[in-house]
Amino acid sequence: MSNAQQHWADQLAAWAIDPEILAAAPESPYGFPAGLFGTQSGAESTHRAIAAALPDGGSLLDIGCGGGAASIPLAARAGSLLGVDSSEQMLQGFAAAAEAAETPVRTWFGPWAEVAADVPIADVAVAANVVYNVPDIGNFLQTMTAHARNRVVIELTDSHPWTAMAALWRRFHSQERPSGPTTADFLDITAELGFDPQVETFHRTPAWSAAPPDVVLAFNRRRLCLPIEREPEVAAAMRELPAAGPATASTVWWDR
Repeated sequence: MSNAQQHWADQLAAWAIDPEILAAAPESPYGFPAGLFGTQSGAESTHRAIAAALPDGGSLLDIGCGGGAASIPLAARAGSLLGVDSSEQMLQGFAAAAEAAETPVRTWFGPWAEVAADVPIADVAVAANVVYNVPDIGNFLQTMTAHARNRVVIELTDSHPWTAMAALWRRFHSQERPSGPTTADFLDITAELGFDPQVETFHRTPAWSAAPPDVVLAFNRRRLCLPIEREPEVAAAMRELPAAGPATASTVWWDR
């Protein structure tokens, strides 16, 4: 593993939750409820980067598709949508959205590294808000690039999305959390891999700003590894210590 890729993996490993805190958690702090992803509309810069390389009737592969914020808005242009996700519920929502747009859709359940060999090559491949979950980022990007005829598109916040919870974690667990990796670290990796990326940075609306407050509260409480009985405390802390998540994000793309 190269220096930049190892640095990326090490920074992600630093986010591991203290084993005692994790063991006491009544629910897994990982994963996302479908209700949150249904509130996202996707970044215009990501849609533009896809559209510029997607022929009419072309195929669009969405890795870590969630509800399809990165790809469903291009459904009318695409001839087919391919979705990969580790959540069956997300894949069901993605497929339903594609079918509502009258666009043929195929889905694969599982991590990209495990299902990539079964997924056909597409004209464009996109992964939005996925890479901070991928320690083996070099293999992920190389395999993704091999599945794109025309262009690879990546969207990521400019700092790790969990930095938004730093103050809450400090309040409830008296621990500091890491700050990396960042988009700059990601671009170091693309350079090592020999890609020639273009970048468009944009101001992003606060995460989950359109989501129901009770869904956001439950999500944050789970992320803090706390039982449901402590939701009133979490709600009070959220009012006092509003999330200060990444203010900017970037769309990164390169052509084959």
